[in-house]
Amino acid sequence: MITFIVYAVVLTLLVIPVGGYMYRIYTFEGTGRIEGVLYRLMGVDPKAEQTWRRYAACVLWFSAIGVVLGYVLMRIQGHLPVNPVGLSGVNQYVSFNTATSFVTNTNWQAYGGETTMTYLTQMLVMTFQNFISAAVGLAVLVAMIRGFIRSRTGDLGNFWQDLVRGTVYVLLPFSVILAILLVTQGVVQTFQNSAVVHGVQGFAQTIARGPVASQIAIKQLGTNGGGFFNVNSAHPFEGGTPFGNFLELIAILLIPAASCYMFGKMVRQVRQGWAIYAAMLILFAAGLWLTAPQEHSASQAMRTAGVSASAVNMEGKEVRYGPDQSSLWAVATTDASNGSVNSMHDSYRPFGMIAPIFNIAVGEVIFGGVGSGLFGMIFYVIIAVFIGGLMVGRTPEYLGKKIGAREVKLAAIAVLVPFLVVLALTAVAVVIPAGTDPRLNMGPHGFSEILYAFVSQMGNNGSAFAGLTASGPFYAIAGGLEMLVTRFVPILVALALGSSLAKEGTVPVTSGTLPTDKPLFVGLLDGVIVVIGALTFFPALALGAIVEGLSKKLWG
Repeated sequence: MITFIVYAVVLTLLVIPVGGYMYRIYTFEGTGRIEGVLYRLMGVDPKAEQTWRRYAACVLWFSAIGVVLGYVLMRIQGHLPVNPVGLSGVNQYVSFNTATSFVTNTNWQAYGGETTMTYLTQMLVMTFQNFISAAVGLAVLVAMIRGFIRSRTGDLGNFWQDLVRGTVYVLLPFSVILAILLVTQGVVQTFQNSAVVHGVQGFAQTIARGPVASQIAIKQLGTNGGGFFNVNSAHPFEGGTPFGNFLELIAILLIPAASCYMFGKMVRQVRQGWAIYAAMLILFAAGLWLTAPQEHSASQAMRTAGVSASAVNMEGKEVRYGPDQSSLWAVATTDASNGSVNSMHDSYRPFGMIAPIFNIAVGEVIFGGVGSGLFGMIFYVIIAVFIGGLMVGRTPEYLGKKIGAREVKLAAIAVLVPFLVVLALTAVAVVIPAGTDPRLNMGPHGFSEILYAFVSQMGNNGSAFAGLTASGPFYAIAGGLEMLVTRFVPILVALALGSSLAKEGTVPVTSGTLPTDKPLFVGLLDGVIVVIGALTFFPALALGAIVEGLSKKLWG
């Protein structure tokens, strides 16, 4: 419990300075020297305002080029330098899946990092896209916020300026600081070949290493999650010490949490930002309440072996961290579109896995990804405001903007389309051999493996339930297409919604306006998220984690 309280307090204390800094970066009217050089190299005018269609076209073309370049580099990496281990090119299915994964900020990995990707690929594809995909999310968020603060215009800013500022002034300096701190905690950073050592028993062991700390810093801060090593943050070269583990935990939610304060500052109503932060924190605490106690009780297999029912479930956990920091990480990483893991989710108790699956399934808006989490939460805010408006019999309003049929339809599309995609793909996977053969387990647990895979890729998360071999053609192609659809449909909707709001005038606050910065609305917002998520995914959870948990309790 103390661990959870300390984490929440530290995170909250960092929200104001980090969010205030981000606010100043994105509202600065001048042009810094570094960004000015980059604009000249790119040949763009940062002051040229863009409509939402122009802004969206820049996002899509920029991302498409990233997918193509990433795919090509992985295919030919065996012929490129900075490959001391001598790895060959990656097959076409994994290359496609991985290229789409990192461009969409998902970082789903159907491969083992240290045995598949060269140092050059890790830097030019993985680390580079960790910066860029996160910066794209922040850029879209800022463009959407401008829709609330502008009036009688369809312009949302300039994508290239927002992209450069997010990368150069936010993600890069924070990552440098965190990387240095992680190196002091034992996270490796080198270009040397794998080390060969001899243990006490005399046999040789090869220990993979590489430029790890630089990638780990941005994978956490950018809510990317893809690890340099196959076991991700459970590897001692990625996590280092318990303090290093805690630093990474803070980094996972830092920018999404601080974005709430930035949002409040930009719309000139800081209480609105705190209200959204409170809604996120409540759901975050609820996930911990559901997950952590489960790992403090013995599994049926442990009890059969004579272990006390109150024993800690250490299966799949890192002994240095224990179940509390592991549970905290599992909830934090699935609340954000991060996906890094420091324990094996497949080893969690069935009821303990309901919260992480649900966290991703609702669109990872409980803090969520960098940028994408907050604009995803705003979709739910629009729906909650609409419901609240119906309750009081008034036209719904939010931040001085009327919420009409167009805005509600756009929000519904952004929320429901990803849900339909993940449920459709899961339904297909459980009835065809290409979907069922790669699973490790039968029955409810095997179903959870399949469901988690598609939910994780839908939510731009990237964590895995394990037990599922996802490198074959079906899962690689289906997952890659799913990641593209569920990443860019909400982005397009966010920009269209921002433009729609920007074209409106500002409506003055009256006595009949629904307050959206009060505890009552926070409760309504959380209720909307839970109800929509439950109505959508409860049948799937009932077929997997719930029935597995009940069967072990009742028939053991």
